[in-house]
Amino acid sequence: MSQANVEIVKRVIDGFNERDVDAILQCVNPDLEWFPAIAVTLGGDALRGREGIESYVHEITDTWREYRVVAQDFRVTGNEQVLVLSRVEARGAGSGGLVDEPMGQIYDLHDGKISRVRTYLDHGEALQAAGLEE
Repeated sequence: MSQANVEIVKRVIDGFNERDVDAILQCVNPDLEWFPAIAVTLGGDALRGREGIESYVHEITDTWREYRVVAQDFRVTGNEQVLVLSRVEARGAGSGGLVDEPMGQIYDLHDGKISRVRTYLDHGEALQAAGLEE
């Protein structure tokens, strides 16, 4: 089960990098909650379901000329949970400024699909949230 969950997470990351909402939706529950790190830090709430995913993909496309999540380490942290330590490589749409920063995400799965995604802008913070240490 745990390797199958990792494969589902990989498919979501690939779908996100390709801005393919339908590919993402194949891997998530209809009532998905996605907590993007920056939005939550600024007081925003979770993105929910198809509408949330579509708005997030549009926001990324409008804000960034290039935006790619480069997964570096997948860890199964529970029967229904996968932690991904990665980097974000991006180039601003207006400024052209480059970003290369760490990111961590915890994917909670239910019945073989992702039900919640929590994003962190620091590997240590993601590890701590998953109950692990560096």
